[in-house]
Order: sequence, then structure tokens, then C-alpha cells
Amino acid sequence: MKDNRRNFIKKSVMTAAGVSVMPAGLFAQKVAPSDQVNVGLIGCRGKGYNLLRNHLNIPGVKVIGMADVDKNVLEERAGDVLTNFKQKPKLYGDYRKMLEDKDLDAVIIGTPDHWHCLNLVHACQAGKDVYVEKPLANSIEECNVMVAAKDRYNRVVQVGQQQRSMTLFNEIMDYIKSGKIGTLTKVNIWGNFDYGLGLPKVPDQPVPEGVDFDFWLGPAPKRTFNPSRFHGKWRHFWDYGGGLMTDWGVHLIDMALWAKDATYAPTVVMASGHNLTHLDHARETYETLSVVYKMKDYTINWDHTASAKVGPYGMSYGIEFIGDEGTVVADRSKYYIYAGGERIEKEMDKQDDHAENFIQCIKTRETPKCPIEAGRNVALYAHMGNIAVRSGENMLVWDEAKNKFTNSEKANAYIKPEYRKPWEFPKV
Repeated sequence: MKDNRRNFIKKSVMTAAGVSVMPAGLFAQKVAPSDQVNVGLIGCRGKGYNLLRNHLNIPGVKVIGMADVDKNVLEERAGDVLTNFKQKPKLYGDYRKMLEDKDLDAVIIGTPDHWHCLNLVHACQAGKDVYVEKPLANSIEECNVMVAAKDRYNRVVQVGQQQRSMTLFNEIMDYIKSGKIGTLTKVNIWGNFDYGLGLPKVPDQPVPEGVDFDFWLGPAPKRTFNPSRFHGKWRHFWDYGGGLMTDWGVHLIDMALWAKDATYAPTVVMASGHNLTHLDHARETYETLSVVYKMKDYTINWDHTASAKVGPYGMSYGIEFIGDEGTVVADRSKYYIYAGGERIEKEMDKQDDHAENFIQCIKTRETPKCPIEAGRNVALYAHMGNIAVRSGENMLVWDEAKNKFTNSEKANAYIKPEYRKPWEFPKV
């Protein structure tokens, strides 16, 4: 029976042309009898490896597989794991082969955004729990199918919006929800980071030795290789990411939603974005972007200027919660309270237990601190800000029940990406 099940899994996940749906409930919820949790990493270079380190610092967690399309990165990170954690995982160029391992309990997804959807759906089909880096996906419809996969295969999914696990932001939420700033009426958010400008333009180059660039592109359109849109810089190009809006936007807008426990999708989005300076830099996403979200009983404003490097209160990024009796201003290391004519400042360590929460939920099957539904919801806010400008509409009206914009077919064209063959958009 075990051999038959493994062969079925292999046939499904090794199909190059997307996803073959498996019957719901095929896989039992599995926790290692020894209380050890075996994890695998998909995407090992930067954020992926940082996430893996967070997990390996938890007693009882072992990495048994690592997958990356860049052999150089894969071998370097495997060496780091051996040196720092005395573990020697199996290495894979194709993550789908790693998913065949019956001893694998969960995977950590640290790939570029355009890969998150296939990575997660394949992992859920193979009976693995998932920690997926934010934003949840690179499009609205990919987010939708990922939620469907989590539900169909009954998996635990933690989205890497780690501020929900930070003591600092939990304190802020308790303070706001206690009514100490009165009625929350507006949330202003800013994220001014110069990496949003991209790198200076350079000519295309040959694919580096050891890199499977066609696999890196995956479902995205065929394109020549250029280092300005590869490692670490891909997020400034629409096929792979959404710029500062989806990188920092999902983190900070998530806090604005959490403050009111707003689990609904945005209904009206207004936006203006431009690329006006540093035109010798390689990017498609916007250097400046301002977005207004009309909420049921408050307003959320997002603003970024990549070239500015500083913002309100002397902070390069931050979030301002405005109530009729006080204001709270925060970043990840501190927060200020302005109330009753006083200013209170509190600094805190940025450490969080997001990875620990995920491992605990694997064992208990409880809902993690940032469930996939929360990841999907805030991803919609971020994507809609970009889509409002890309479509040329600047104001969009969303119908959640119909999963479409009611005032723009141009905007609707951005909801679902067209996958490059042989990859197929997953069906769950």
C-alpha cells in the first residue's frame, strides 16, 4: 500500500505540465512519533535560508531536504547547514522530487513570488504542511487556488507575515483594541526603501554556470538572463513580484487590517504611481506609489517613495494608527503613543516566534498566527494597489463574490496570470 501511494504521488508531482488533482483526504495527518519535525526548504538563497535557520533553532526540527535551481546557492547553503547545525540534508534541483520523501513533514517556501502557488499546491497534494513566505502569491487568482488547496488537503499553512508573532505588534493591537486611542479612524503607512529603485541597467548576459534558468522562470514568460532581474532583484518586475507594494505593503497593511480585525477584501481602491527618477535603473514596478483603501469604518493610506529613504517621524518605514483620542506610531523596533498630551516611547527586540508557532501547529493541527486566509486577504490589498495604476484606471471597485472588478476589464486582465507551457495553472 505504501509503495502504491508513493508511486501515485510521484506520478502526480513529477508531471511537468502543472498539477494533477488528488482525492481529498488521501493523506493522513502525520507527526513524527519521536516528536521530531522533518522539514524541507524550497528556495535556499536569502530569505529562504533565513527562514530555515529560524526553524532549525527550534529543538526537534531537522532539515532533510533542500531544493534550489541554482546549484551554487544550494551547495553553499548546504555547507552552512552542516557547519552551523551539523545536519546534512539531501539536495535537489527539482523540489518535486523532494516532495516524494515520505519522511518529510513540512516545507518552507522561500522562492520568488511567481513560484509560491505551484510550490504550495504541490506540497499540499503531497501531504506536507507549509510555511510560505509573503506575499502569498504574485496574483489574486493564485492566492485563491492556494487557499483551496490548503482546504482540500487539510494542511497547516503559515504565511511569513511574522509581525503577527512579534510581541511589539501584539502589544500595540491590545492597546488599540482596548479603546485607549478612542475610535480608530485612519491608518497611514509608508515604506521608503531605496532598493525599490532596482539596480543600474546592464546588458543581458549568459546564464551563470550551475543555474537552471528555464526552471527559475517556471510559469513566467520566456526571457533572456539579466542579473538586474535575478537574485534579489526579481521583485521589481511584474512577472515575478510587485515591488515595494507587495514586499513591505503586505507586512504593514496587515497590521492596519488586524487593528480592526478586518477580514474582508477591499471594495474601493484609489491609486497613483510613477517612475520619475533613476530611469537608468532596471525596474518595472513603481518608484512612487500612493494608495487609498476605503474601508467600512476607517481609511487606510499606503505611500512609498523609493528614492526618499526617510518618512514621517524620521522613520524610513512605519505605521500610524490615528484615533479620536490618541495616536500610535510604530516600526518593528519601537512604538510611540501620543495621548492626553503625552508622548510615551517603548523600544523592543524584533525577535518573534513565528517559526515556533508553525512547528507547534504542525503537532497540534491548530490554526497558526498568520493563516493562509489572512495572507490572501492582505495580498489582495497590495495587488489591487498595483493593478489600479497598471490598468490606467486609478480607481477600482471590487466584487468579492464574483472575484472581479466591476468597473474595468483592463484591471480584470491582471487577476489571473497565463502560465508558460508546459506549466499549467493549478486546478484544485
